Amino acid sequence: MASILLADDDPAMRDLAKRALELDGHKVTTADDGTDAQALLRAGGGFDVIVSDIQMPGVDGITLARMAMTGSPRLKVLLISAHADVLDTAKSLDASRVRLLAKPFPIDRLRAEVKALTG
Repeated sequence: MASILLADDDPAMRDLAKRALELDGHKVTTADDGTDAQALLRAGGGFDVIVSDIQMPGVDGITLARMAMTGSPRLKVLLISAHADVLDTAKSLDASRVRLLAKPFPIDRLRAEVKALTG
């Protein structure tokens, strides 16, 4: 299974997503925000997938994705937001490596999106 970096500033969402992805056998490392996620990436976490909220304090999810994909050509990203205009901005990223998910969503949809990225 995949090694996943999960970045979300909402603790409840982060915990729920972590548990759901671990049920699928993934190894999940969490970050409280984009700045924490960036530090984990720079430390060489060897992640296969980043699952990130777009709007977070410090480094936003789009900036995080761009930085991470530059350093890791095989890395895949799932960006999440409740704001359609922000999701539209994320469409400028490499569609072969990035998927977008609008909030609210059923947890099975999150699991399916990650499966599509890792499958």
